[in-house]
Amino acid sequence: MKIAWIGTGVMGNSMAGHLIDAGHELFVFNRTKSKTDNLVRRGATLLKEAKEAPLFADVIFTIVGYPKDVEDVYLGENGLIKTAKKGQVFVDMTTSSPTLAQKITNEFEKIGAYALDLPVTGGDIGARNATLSIMAGGDKKTYEEIVLPLVEKLGTNITYFGEAGKGQYTKLANQIAIATTMVSVAESLKFAKEVDLDLESFFKTVSTGSGGSFSMTSYAPRILKGDYKPGSFVHHFIKDMKLALEECEKMNIKLPGLETTYKVYNELEEKVRKTNGTQAIAKWYDI
Repeated sequence: MKIAWIGTGVMGNSMAGHLIDAGHELFVFNRTKSKTDNLVRRGATLLKEAKEAPLFADVIFTIVGYPKDVEDVYLGENGLIKTAKKGQVFVDMTTSSPTLAQKITNEFEKIGAYALDLPVTGGDIGARNATLSIMAGGDKKTYEEIVLPLVEKLGTNITYFGEAGKGQYTKLANQIAIATTMVSVAESLKFAKEVDLDLESFFKTVSTGSGGSFSMTSYAPRILKGDYKPGSFVHHFIKDMKLALEECEKMNIKLPGLETTYKVYNELEEKVRKTNGTQAIAKWYDI
């Protein structure tokens, strides 16, 4: 199948690579061209502009930064909608706004194309190992017949949640769970440090007991090594939490744990937010 992939950053690069490995013909675009170099060496064709994708591919995947980037890629002056054709399938895997996902679906329906929202979780490790969890929203028939066989090459836990926007709602709920566990990991390490426990021994004990979590297992070792390389960037996580809080405000939902975590991450220095992974919350706690 001819597939286009727009966005080859920390996660998108590995994800696109799995589709090459599966034997698909791949067309790629990224604003920073150098981030496509390894895929081109493996046989992908480089596109000059994102809007070229529908000219060459049957299915177009996107995973970019912010909702404004998603809107620009899909509906902007040089967006995919300008070249999209009837019957084509567009799959956005960015963590974005549920409202925007619904808007994109509605606009693409007018030309007979299908737009689905399939955000992912699992970070850089999940992307490399094709073990991502994937949450799907959009036309069910298109998802089952066209999209699912492709994303099965990218993840191991793939669930359809309903109409357009439901994938994004699921991802925001997921990010809420991560928010509070990242705080719990940082605060437990902070306390252990202050009472002079051996942090490596503490981690080994807690991570295998009732205090264990994905965040503890995945990020505490990085914190202890001073490794803040991004599996998922702090500024993207802040974006996700803001989206969740905006949805909460619309529905008059009060989530103090999420509000606290959002505040803590925003208080990290701008350089930390822009260049580090989510485990950099340890810098706020001075672990």
